[in-house]
Amino acid sequence: MKRIGILSDTHGCWDERFRHHFAGLDEVWHAGDVGDYSIIEKLEEVVPVVRAVCGNIDCGMTRRRLPEVLSFTVEGVNVWLTHIAGYPGRYAPGVKKLLRDEGVKLMVCGHSHILKVIPDHELGLLHVNPGAAGFAGWHKVRTLIRLTIDEGTVKDLEVIELARQKIYDK
Repeated sequence: MKRIGILSDTHGCWDERFRHHFAGLDEVWHAGDVGDYSIIEKLEEVVPVVRAVCGNIDCGMTRRRLPEVLSFTVEGVNVWLTHIAGYPGRYAPGVKKLLRDEGVKLMVCGHSHILKVIPDHELGLLHVNPGAAGFAGWHKVRTLIRLTIDEGTVKDLEVIELARQKIYDK
């Protein structure tokens, strides 16, 4: 059993509440638009495994250190993590075929700043977009996700809403 935290679109914003909400988890996944590589370093202080991809605003060290796509297996679940991919019924070109061919069961992406958790019954997968955890963008609510993957099953998905106040690690 693995407990996972998921976030996206931090745009360089570190909120000390990330530490609080992700403490004790096995992994954290960042779905791009990190904004500053120090965000990844701070997450690595909190959890033993951080998996992250770069997004369309990322440059410099973040772009050099993070891939655009990660594909991996956790507890028997094939996961595909990227920043821009669309969602069920509106995938980016080529994404649907890739998801089918790779046997993906959990697809995680960011970019839209819109929290979405959508089962794709046609492909037999769960699409997760954690929304935006940073302040840049038009979203009104900042969100994080926690979930559990246990022997091939994704369960106990929880949405965490963060108030708009800024809380930084000093």
